[in-house]
Amino acid sequence: MSERVVRIGGASGAWGDSPMGTPQLLGADVQYLMMDYLAEVTMSLLARARQKDPEAGFPPDFIGYLKPHLVDIARRGVKVVSNAGGVNPHACKRALETIATELGLTLRVAMVEGDDLLPIVDALRAEGTREWISRAPLPQRLLTANAYLGALPIAAALAQGADIVITGRCADSALGLGILMYEFGWAATEYDRLAAGSLVGHLLECGPQACGGIFTDWEDVPGWENIGYPIAECSADGTFTLTKPAGTGGLVNPATVSEQVLYEVGDPAAYILPDVVADFSQVRLVQDGADRVHVSGAHGRPPTGSYKVSATFEDGYRAVGMLAIVGFEAVRKARRSAEALIARARARFIERSIADFSAVHVEVLGAESAYGDQSRALAAREVVLRLVVEHREAKALDIFARELGSVGLSFAQGTTGLIGGRPKPTPVVRLYTFLIDKSRLAAPSVTVGRDMHFVVPVSVEGEFAPTEHASSDEPEVMLLVDTVEVPLRAVARARSGDKGNSSNIAIFCRKPEYMNHLRCILTPARIAAHFSGSVGGPVVRYEAPGLHAFNFVLDNALGGGGMASLRLDAQGKAYGQRALEMLVPVPREWLIRP
Repeated sequence: MSERVVRIGGASGAWGDSPMGTPQLLGADVQYLMMDYLAEVTMSLLARARQKDPEAGFPPDFIGYLKPHLVDIARRGVKVVSNAGGVNPHACKRALETIATELGLTLRVAMVEGDDLLPIVDALRAEGTREWISRAPLPQRLLTANAYLGALPIAAALAQGADIVITGRCADSALGLGILMYEFGWAATEYDRLAAGSLVGHLLECGPQACGGIFTDWEDVPGWENIGYPIAECSADGTFTLTKPAGTGGLVNPATVSEQVLYEVGDPAAYILPDVVADFSQVRLVQDGADRVHVSGAHGRPPTGSYKVSATFEDGYRAVGMLAIVGFEAVRKARRSAEALIARARARFIERSIADFSAVHVEVLGAESAYGDQSRALAAREVVLRLVVEHREAKALDIFARELGSVGLSFAQGTTGLIGGRPKPTPVVRLYTFLIDKSRLAAPSVTVGRDMHFVVPVSVEGEFAPTEHASSDEPEVMLLVDTVEVPLRAVARARSGDKGNSSNIAIFCRKPEYMNHLRCILTPARIAAHFSGSVGGPVVRYEAPGLHAFNFVLDNALGGGGMASLRLDAQGKAYGQRALEMLVPVPREWLIRP
């Protein structure tokens, strides 16, 4: 008798992802569709939408993308698990049930609640809650405050016959883990299996990224226009094979999969999730046929006694002006134009007794502004001035926007005009992250269909005690060999992402035997020096020997990060590419060895 395999397809990696994942995966005989929509910025956008319309507050793509396929989903018995509930899972559930009724379908839609902390925010503020890094006090008015729940409520909803499970904020990987806990009956204390199931969810949560999307060696990836979405073929022991639908573009091999394993991860040996502290440092990836990679080696330990909470709050207004300038000395013209525009606006502020800007940020796109003093493109002849300003009052930014209209009359020849016209003030939304004891939250609740409601007990005991897995910053002794300098990309690959105001850069050795040598070269100090001007905090190095990889966490590296950052690369997405430009000494024989 063959082993039972559960096939889960990752149909959505974010709000705004393509709709093509769902029909692809339905054609590949999956049993589940996992659909991820939420990020910190998404929650704030949804909160503002709910303020305008009580029936909004969830990504409308979820309904729009599912509707054309609901009949087929119901006919085939495919189940759907998604965090598309956003900040209004009730409204999302009602909208989906309405569509199902219109189509003549009988589907049991479940929702998970319990992540919303706004009802207890005043109490948390009175208790002196502090941001987990900056230690800043809790803001007076929050847009959202949501705990990252785990997988148990999802598994419970499926056990009660749910066809579609909608959650609000939960750990992205919990969507996949909840499916596997239900299907295989995994207990909440089987930590190795919970870690493996979390890895399934982690690989699926970003959609086609595990199938060659944003891969270092992008030229090796065929068929971007029809890139495949990932499928995890899962076994009861926690091992699984990652693949994609036949006939699609993309690429699934150990290299593409490994980049996703460490994407937006801190310590690979202690990835803290609500249900388990996962150890991905010894994960093994083996090619198992064309576009098939077998995944094993995840381990787990008991979880912490806390939930991570992401809160958002409004903090003034922002306007972004974009101005195209062409011709010789375009970079200097752009910078002087920015100075003049700011000075003009400030003069108008003084006339009206308005306070100064709270923040000003100038980038000259085309002149490698992201590189700061390391720019090599100061002689660019075609640039875009990106001028970002913030102020406590929206009316001040209206004054600034009006001054932008003068650029074609008062400033440099070669100024071709505004891109997108005068900017409108938009609220600045900032992220505030803290930890809360699990015991402070009521047990998550689940509603299935229209008549079933129950709570799901979750252990509040925290057994995990963090240990230090970071590598020493002391340089190691490198063997004396004949070396030659090459760009790091010749011997390594990289993938970078963000966690608040920190960025992680995972660097993967192209061959296992490169790791000992590169360990001597890629020290935290070397990475910090390479990103000088961009990083304001310490750099820590972790290792993932199973993937022949180093993972660097750069603190205070994103100008506030995500929603708060004024930078073009607010989430460190390009940091991996920048790291691969470093010149590193490598043994000459590496370049001639086949």
